[in-house]
Amino acid sequence: MSNNAPSHAVFVVVGTEAKKRWIEIGAAWPHKDGTGFNVTLDALPPSGRLVLRPVTQAVEGGPK
Repeated sequence: MSNNAPSHAVFVVVGTEAKKRWIEIGAAWPHKDGTGFNVTLDALPPSGRLVLRPVTQAVEGGPK
């Protein structure tokens, strides 16, 4: 993995559409050849659904 800052934050989205919460659980770095990502997770999502968003859009509470 790169020593640079990650390009994407990894979130798990839980709850219903009206009461969903975005929980940041990791980070992702692009491969040098641009064809994929290295992903590091600090937790495993119970739902199995992960969302990657650019770090510039990754704010507390998730994207709006």
